[in-house]
Amino acid sequence: MSITKESELTGMQQASIAVAETLRHMIHYAQPGMSTKELDEYGAGILAGFGAKSAPYLTYGFPGWTCISVNNEFCHGIPSNKRILKEGDLINIDVSAELNGFWADNGGSFVLGEDRYGHQKLVDASKEILQKTINSIRGGVKIADIGFLMESEAKKRGYKVIRNLGGHGIGRSLHEEPDELLNYKNRLDQRRFKKNSVVAIETFISTTSSYADTLNDGWTMVGNKGGFMAQHEHTIIVTDGKPIILTEANEILM
Repeated sequence: MSITKESELTGMQQASIAVAETLRHMIHYAQPGMSTKELDEYGAGILAGFGAKSAPYLTYGFPGWTCISVNNEFCHGIPSNKRILKEGDLINIDVSAELNGFWADNGGSFVLGEDRYGHQKLVDASKEILQKTINSIRGGVKIADIGFLMESEAKKRGYKVIRNLGGHGIGRSLHEEPDELLNYKNRLDQRRFKKNSVVAIETFISTTSSYADTLNDGWTMVGNKGGFMAQHEHTIIVTDGKPIILTEANEILM
């Protein structure tokens, strides 16, 4: 969507605070020995407290309130009583929701407790790339150039990007134009970011794979060549200068 009046800005701010606070609290709440279902239910309670409704459940009938992916699961992981979190796990939580007709999205990967398996370097790279990406977005900038920046920064650090996942426009629904804000340079994409537009910018930084495949459960995605992936996501408003980060309260870049 494009912000055209104060009420739309307020609506997006409220929806974004709901998802950002939910993500922040879920990251702090996660503990070894806890199931991903318990963590999901905790997040659902926070969303409900804001009056917000789970976007993946509303839009796609997703079997959970948030997406929680662990270790080799790249994204869209289904919360489960059988999936028990362990010390050193690489965890990704993606929280998106609708509130009063406005939609916001954010996500973050983190290492649970001690970094036993060396995942923190990947997590830090994803954060750094998201920060650099957001700082480079403004009205008139080519979308493909931002994709090139993401891929270049990943390569510098010895990583790959997932080529079939990307950011997207958001606001009045979960996915809007401009869709497919990819993590690499699509030379055929001549689109440019527009001032006052709302977009969800997200990284998909991988150790081994370049594509994500869907498992038989119909939701969970893993790498086509295995490995691990870190994702970080903010909902932002594009301006003539530095973007407004609507989901800043999640503290994923602090």
